[in-house]
Amino acid sequence: MNYKSDVLIIGAGGAGLTAALHAKESGASVRVLTKEYPTRSQTCMAQGGMNAALANVSEDSVEAHIANTLKSAHGEADEEAVRFMCSEAINAVEWLDSIGVCFSRTADSKIAQRTLGGASAPRACYAQDYTGLKILHTIYDRCLSQDIEILNEKYLLDILKDESGVVKGAKVLDIRSGDIEIYEASAVILASGGYSRIYDKNSTNSTASTGDGIAAASRAGAKLIDMEFVQFHPTALKNSSILISESARGEGGYLLNSKGKRFTNELAPRDVVSRAINDEINKGEEIFLDIRHLGEELINEGLPQERKLAKLYENVDPVHELIPVRPVAHYTMGGIEVDNKSKTSLDGLYACGECANHRVHGANRLGGNSLLEIVVFGKEAGLNAAKYALETKNAQSELVLEDGFFEEIKECKNEIDFYAKREHVGNMFYKDVGIVRTQEQLKSALLEVKELQASLNLMGVSDKSKVYNTNLVEFIEFKNMLEVCEQVVSSAIKREVSCGAHYIV
Repeated sequence: MNYKSDVLIIGAGGAGLTAALHAKESGASVRVLTKEYPTRSQTCMAQGGMNAALANVSEDSVEAHIANTLKSAHGEADEEAVRFMCSEAINAVEWLDSIGVCFSRTADSKIAQRTLGGASAPRACYAQDYTGLKILHTIYDRCLSQDIEILNEKYLLDILKDESGVVKGAKVLDIRSGDIEIYEASAVILASGGYSRIYDKNSTNSTASTGDGIAAASRAGAKLIDMEFVQFHPTALKNSSILISESARGEGGYLLNSKGKRFTNELAPRDVVSRAINDEINKGEEIFLDIRHLGEELINEGLPQERKLAKLYENVDPVHELIPVRPVAHYTMGGIEVDNKSKTSLDGLYACGECANHRVHGANRLGGNSLLEIVVFGKEAGLNAAKYALETKNAQSELVLEDGFFEEIKECKNEIDFYAKREHVGNMFYKDVGIVRTQEQLKSALLEVKELQASLNLMGVSDKSKVYNTNLVEFIEFKNMLEVCEQVVSSAIKREVSCGAHYIV
């Protein structure tokens, strides 16, 4: 059975749902598919804040926001795109405020702002340290009130095109039933998230961030760019990789080594702080985040989630104890190339959020700019995809359906445990495609990835059932991850000099 809509959106995080709202308001029929649930998307894990030069706390300007973003990007951002995003930031925050996001407030009821790394002023608007969660839930409520159809546990297999190569829909696995479904649409928006989970447990990301949309877009012929730019967040909990927000340093937290000494500027951009920590770890030091001096009242009011996470996952109370931390993979700046209308290199295909590369982050994303990006470019993707869909919806074309990705997977045998290989790849990438890289490490990693790809036909699923087969879903994710891994390492090998998050010696 085929399902039809004007605009089909793959992914129900902040970018996808923002796109859905604006596409619907433009008059298009909209359907959203997600492999999990909207309330479990990566957006809900963003804690620190969303940048906008409101100047509510101290002097600030859009020009300063632009300058900070460009500096952090190490020359790899598109200035026009950055200028657009930063200029739209104030409107974006005002829109979120108008639909009910419960931003923290100053004593005179203005939206409160804090300083995150690389910013020249307190610029991040926040809701305690639950900013992404509050934004996501508010946008989700808004989608429900607009009767936007959101279908959960639908896994993207392939992007579908017509005989002219124009994108016309998607082939999807219904995880609950095990059935293959075809969704036709005049325009498709990918908002499927990033690929930090190729680092397996060495990532702050949810287990769903496996690069599925990026892999499917690449197989369909869309261009990918800057895949080597993987941002490591300086302060993940040492044992669990759970994120401790930059807001902890923004409020005045220190980084200490085992000797109790500070060793870096805690509010430098993330690539700089991550390398400083990495250097200390290589000297044999352990690293700690110290927020004890902030006091219990401030921690409970401004950083309640950080305290809970430290207690739960490290068994330390940061009001009285140091928090053990280390850098882990956090955000992927690379992704599907899009233009200033969020259009990919394929007609009919748009992208927004972390899977897309609008070239606003360059080689190192500024803290507070990811939530901004999903709102600003989610809107652009929704508006432009809806406009395109309504203009072309009556065009006659035939969907091309061929055996492909899924059919290959079904032929694989189950002689090698792919779960063990997934963990191995994550650890190997953390060591060899990590914070500091060498050409030798990168070439060795690429060779290993290709060997694993050649062995995939021996790593199939052991569970042959049809309904709720998570073993099958996780194997498809692993296959996608290897495709993304190859792109990341190949891009890293081509860039022979250090640049931001890609630091090569």
